[in-house]
Amino acid sequence: MSTLTTNDSAVLHALFDAESSPSSAIQIDSTLPPFPANIQITPEDHESLGNRETSIIKSLQTDNVSQETIHSAITALDALIEDNPTYPPAYANRAQALRMLVDKESSLSEKLELKTGDAMFTDPANTPTVSRLFADLGQAINLSTPVSPADPVSPVQARILADAHTHRGYLLLKAARARRDSKAQGVGQLWELGSDQLEEMASRDFFLGGRYGNKIAQQMAVQTNPYAKMCGAIVKEAMRKETVG
Repeated sequence: MSTLTTNDSAVLHALFDAESSPSSAIQIDSTLPPFPANIQITPEDHESLGNRETSIIKSLQTDNVSQETIHSAITALDALIEDNPTYPPAYANRAQALRMLVDKESSLSEKLELKTGDAMFTDPANTPTVSRLFADLGQAINLSTPVSPADPVSPVQARILADAHTHRGYLLLKAARARRDSKAQGVGQLWELGSDQLEEMASRDFFLGGRYGNKIAQQMAVQTNPYAKMCGAIVKEAMRKETVG
């Protein structure tokens, strides 16, 4: 018979079972307008902006997209945001385009100069773009987050929050690993944080991404959860001692 209390069993279940993610606590209401009440975008405007945004994004959905095309898409998204500064999807999509640009430039740089490590966080030339990328993800999240965690969200809100939190969590985890493994001297505010702190921040974003419905984020939240990792290490050590004994 198990000697665990009901509370202990519930805690362990929540730590190790991705399916127990509290995404069920989020109420998604399809009758709500796409964005929070403080964002004055009508359904008609949303449709028009969505069509404009889609035409921009389509230019990036090709194999081996060029740097010039990425720059053009970012410029077009800049104009869209300037015209509609409270439209959350534009920030999330510009963040995607900025990441594509950094990945493209870093890949070319590594081929030409044989650089090692993660150039996204170790190459000073990438610092302004990476900072802008994180700022865009933060703005998409801020504009889409409900006033109260208990407030229901629209399907559009849930999707933006799931994607933006997951994207930011992935980048923070990437930064944590670069911080831990790279011999290069990194730059920027992220590099001022320790790898454990960056990984905890990533875990928090994965938790929220999963909470809003991203299945990959739910799995990553469990893998990066510091308490789950600590419990796993304790169990592993106990099993090792039992085997040795």
